[in-house]
Amino acid sequence: MTDARKPRIAFTYCTQCHWLLRAAWMAQELLSTFGTDLGEVALIPATGGAFAITYDGAEIWERVRDGGFPDVKALKGRVRDRLDPDRDLGHLDRAKREPN
Repeated sequence: MTDARKPRIAFTYCTQCHWLLRAAWMAQELLSTFGTDLGEVALIPATGGAFAITYDGAEIWERVRDGGFPDVKALKGRVRDRLDPDRDLGHLDRAKREPN
């Protein structure tokens, strides 16, 4: 049973393009980071090159509009900014250190 107060993240992916594994991997990354703070993570099959990610119905990533697929840092940042803007994402939030 989902908690209505917790967000639903949905990945719409193209089955013709074989993007299920990409969508499932990204879903797993969000679940690993945000765990029980998320109410549901859904995978929605589609066709025609579709790849979009929504947060409670609001589109936070669309492949064509946003120029491809998100990297994990960008995706987790967009989810964090809506879920808990003050949350530290650890190494993802830290700038790369310059080599000595």
